[in-house]
Amino acid sequence: MALDELKSAVPDYAKDLKLNLGSVIGNSDLPAQQLWGTVLATAIASRSPRVLRELEPEAKANLSPEAYTAAKSAAAIMSMNNVFYRTRHLLSDNEYGTMRAGLRMNVIGNPGVDKVDFELWSFAVSAINGCGMCLDSHEQVLRKAGVDREVVQEAFKIASVIQAVGVTLDAEDALA
Repeated sequence: MALDELKSAVPDYAKDLKLNLGSVIGNSDLPAQQLWGTVLATAIASRSPRVLRELEPEAKANLSPEAYTAAKSAAAIMSMNNVFYRTRHLLSDNEYGTMRAGLRMNVIGNPGVDKVDFELWSFAVSAINGCGMCLDSHEQVLRKAGVDREVVQEAFKIASVIQAVGVTLDAEDALA
């Protein structure tokens, strides 16, 4: 199992990450599609080749082809949107907020999977990329759709652990 290999690669000084990785993935109450779509989208967003290589095969095995593609689409579109909307929000000139974005985002309207799942994956990617506007927007859509706060929190727990594991393993690789 790739998850076990990834956990075993985490150094002793980051034992908490190893335990958390097993917990947020291995003991998650999320349905398989939500879990593995979140794992795949955040593994991509983590920008860690090692994390992505280890987790992608298991994600692919647990997702339909449509969900697999949609999770990758969530990571792709949110990598653009998070930069755009975070920048717009951080600029002190509020006039940028009134301007048309002019960017294609069709996949958000037609992701090929349940809208709630795509929103959850987009939310998790936004957590890694640190876009407050996107986090608020996706969280509101999820909550209006009846998604419990515990499910939303589960997504950002997965994002935080996968990001931390990626940073740690990439640092170890660079120091090796």
